[in-house]
Amino acid sequence: MLYVRYLQVFRQLDKVYDQVVHPQKRRAIRTILDGVIGRLLELKNEMVEKEFSEYHYMDDVLSDLKLTPVDLEIPIPRFFISECSKELQEQRMMLTNILKIAEVTKSPEPLITKYMTQEEAIKIIQVGERARQGRLRAKLNEASRNMNRMYTKKDSGTAGTEWAAVCIQKVWRGYIQRKRARIIRNEEIIFLGMAMHPKYQVPCPAEITAQAIEASTRLKQEEYEEEYQKSTVAITNQLRDVEGPDLSKTMKDQIRQWFLDCRDATGSFPDYPDEEDGGSAQIFVEKDPQQLKEEISAKEAEESNNKPKGREEKMNDLEEEEEAGLKMLPSAFLSDLEMANKTFVDFWQTRNESTNFSQKHEVELIKEEKRKVIEAEIRLQVDEQMRQELAEWKSTVDKDRGGKAKGNAKKKKASKSVKKKKKEKDLTSDRTLESLCQELVEQGLLKQANNVRLQDFLGDYSYLGTTLRQNDIEPMPSLSDVRQLLSLFAVLPLGSQVVHEKAPLIKAILLAGPAGVGKKMLVHAICHETGANLFDLSSLNTAGKYPGKSGLAMMLHMVFKVAKLLQPSVIWIEDAEKMFYKKVPKEEKELDPKRLKKDLPKSLKLIKGEDRVLIIGTTDDPLSADIKSLCKMYNKIILIPRPDYGSRYILWNQLIKKAGGEVTKALDLSSLAKISDGYTPGDMVKVIQSVVTKRRILQQANRPLVAAEFVVPLAKINPVFQEEEEALKDWYAKTPLGKKRVRASTGKAEEETPEKGKDTKKKGKK
Repeated sequence: MLYVRYLQVFRQLDKVYDQVVHPQKRRAIRTILDGVIGRLLELKNEMVEKEFSEYHYMDDVLSDLKLTPVDLEIPIPRFFISECSKELQEQRMMLTNILKIAEVTKSPEPLITKYMTQEEAIKIIQVGERARQGRLRAKLNEASRNMNRMYTKKDSGTAGTEWAAVCIQKVWRGYIQRKRARIIRNEEIIFLGMAMHPKYQVPCPAEITAQAIEASTRLKQEEYEEEYQKSTVAITNQLRDVEGPDLSKTMKDQIRQWFLDCRDATGSFPDYPDEEDGGSAQIFVEKDPQQLKEEISAKEAEESNNKPKGREEKMNDLEEEEEAGLKMLPSAFLSDLEMANKTFVDFWQTRNESTNFSQKHEVELIKEEKRKVIEAEIRLQVDEQMRQELAEWKSTVDKDRGGKAKGNAKKKKASKSVKKKKKEKDLTSDRTLESLCQELVEQGLLKQANNVRLQDFLGDYSYLGTTLRQNDIEPMPSLSDVRQLLSLFAVLPLGSQVVHEKAPLIKAILLAGPAGVGKKMLVHAICHETGANLFDLSSLNTAGKYPGKSGLAMMLHMVFKVAKLLQPSVIWIEDAEKMFYKKVPKEEKELDPKRLKKDLPKSLKLIKGEDRVLIIGTTDDPLSADIKSLCKMYNKIILIPRPDYGSRYILWNQLIKKAGGEVTKALDLSSLAKISDGYTPGDMVKVIQSVVTKRRILQQANRPLVAAEFVVPLAKINPVFQEEEEALKDWYAKTPLGKKRVRASTGKAEEETPEKGKDTKKKGKK
């Protein structure tokens, strides 16, 4: 329920942020929006950990809240791509130029002679010979028909002309009557509300004006943002010049007074606070009564923890631990949401904006923000000066005590205690980013993502998920569930830097499912929605490139370095099972598919929260891989099933329309969806391409599409059988999360069996 509420807030805030033009309000909304997205991801992570399943079905929540499945769709904010920094935009432009040059200069692939078996060669010869014989037979038939016409032709007389006129009249009257009946029928359907009037199918004036308003809103947002940035720079310089000297003077006077007060109270000058502790800002921090209460309560808690616990206290602790499973984990985003809400209540809620009709930036608010920044800058300068002044005072007053030497000794000891972290070796420190990108593009490791959206991954909602789980039946997820899951785990973290740093870190995702379910399409859709760069480290793509251990290290270093510099980035590994083969097939030994098995997990560990880099693996045959090493590499495994009936109906409808076909009443989509059980979306696309050709599109006016036309090409393709899907489900049950799910489902039965055993023993004793 809480997850759905946050999702509703997220959808509303996304619309608000997209329409507001005030630059400072947009920043306040963006802070809340990032916090809501992060909280949504945290809740999803907690749901996964408590229910031991990536998929959650909320059909019962939808019915309680009177919502539709559309309300559960995860919106993808537009600012993921539109609001990038200038540096990122320049880098992306540079990368697109390199990719365009690579496409132009790409040499055509050389002709490769493929090995052909005797049976395949005979089949090709037979097809050609039968086609030749068919053409000859058609010519002979046409010639014989012409000869028959010549013999059967009679002299046309008056009776013949009358008969011809009657035939023409019959055809014409039938055509006119059918046309009138069609018009009357369409008018009746429109009157009953079963079809839309043609005049409403054209964009109405209201839609055109709405589109124009949306375009003008985008222009205003950009214009006001530029004005805000210029005003911010001007006001900052003005405050630094006008108020900077006075701030510096007052700070110095306060710090000198503090020196003298400490000298009078303790008899010696104090030690100056370090920069890490906040410098002179720590001196003048005033604690609120609430902070004092918190400190006192913390001390009391420490004292109570040190005392030995009694039996009653231990029992209470055990009860609290049992109830702890129902409590929410601490959030990294709630504090940001509270601060943003406080800012709204204190400043924006009661603010009178009757004079700011154009919704431009507030100058006074900029001054308040920049005063704090300038104060922090000046404080650093003042701290350096006052440290020197304090050292001079100490040297003059405490010469006989040797205070200077002691202070230096303390500093030396402190410097010794600080340990330096080892930095990674940069193997390409002497090369520019452009040269690295160019080399990766030439080697085929950096590719252009296809123009595909996540909404194009069609699928229906799972309406019986909760009901099946209540009856101890684990349902197969629908394609809509897969789309929502990837929006949460991949798109939202990659799109926002703030969310990625604080949300639960997901470094690698594995998409497992039969061939043709759309795994490759999903990878490209994630890149397109977030503006991420696509790196291809598939075993077939890396075969023969950068040979040797040093070459492999260089390749991984270049890929991860460029991926971090051009973040967000997606590293795609097609046929991920090949890297973790139990036994490498003979025909693939030359390719060395297990080449990245040791080094890639090491590079994966170097990805941190601030690096928006995601590794996505796709696999058709996860059963051939070592499941332990595969699960160590990928911390999220998403199972993509065959489409269910609802998804197949939507797929047939949308894909036929996309290919140029017309879906009429003559086309029985329900039957087509029923007989295509087991076929993947990729199979449906192949069938539609073979049926809905250019010639067939032109013939639709006279001969509409029929379901029978799709049956023959569909029968030539092997479907995904139920046994294959069950094998994938059994494999998923062996993954860490699958094992937890199985234990949780069988836990009731395990608890009941020992109780029965105890009862039987008692009866035996009696």
